[in-house]
Amino acid sequence: MPRPAAPVGQGRGAPAEPERAGRTPPPLLRALRRDQPVRLTGLGSGLLAVLGMLVAGVLVARLAAGSPAAYGVLFVLCCVVCALAVRPAELVAAPVSAPIAFAAGALPATAATAGSGGLAGRAMALVGFLSLQAGWLYGGTLLAALIVLGRRVLLVRRRRLARAQARRRPSRPPRSPRRSPAQRERSRH
Repeated sequence: MPRPAAPVGQGRGAPAEPERAGRTPPPLLRALRRDQPVRLTGLGSGLLAVLGMLVAGVLVARLAAGSPAAYGVLFVLCCVVCALAVRPAELVAAPVSAPIAFAAGALPATAATAGSGGLAGRAMALVGFLSLQAGWLYGGTLLAALIVLGRRVLLVRRRRLARAQARRRPSRPPRSPRRSPAQRERSRH
């Protein structure tokens, strides 16, 4: 005997609170209610990293007086966010875009320490910053690569499991647990 259908609005993925009749929620709320997490393309992930580090560089230059440690911590956070937000098909983009974002954000971060040396002074401040903060650069990039590698391993395992389950499908329909052994015997003949 089939199970009764769930009442309208109480099925899987339904909102926790009832909506007012005739009103749809704003797009941001609809996006937040989705079951799937936000996934960015490789280009989107790279742009997010570059823009995030540009903002971080400006904040570090203004609020932390060009503190390399503050910039490094923000870079590592940016790497983690980008590695988690990139689409599974373009996982390699997160660790590739990390060094580009680090260099882009270093431009405003070193502007406070460059002084009035002109273009040559800014270039030297940038090169010095990049060489002295290589540990943060390598650490953030390595962390992004490890997160991406872990996501890739999980993706491959899920695909293999799905393929294995597809191969194990029974050749005949499953028996109903409500039927007695005598009824099962009768249906075989």
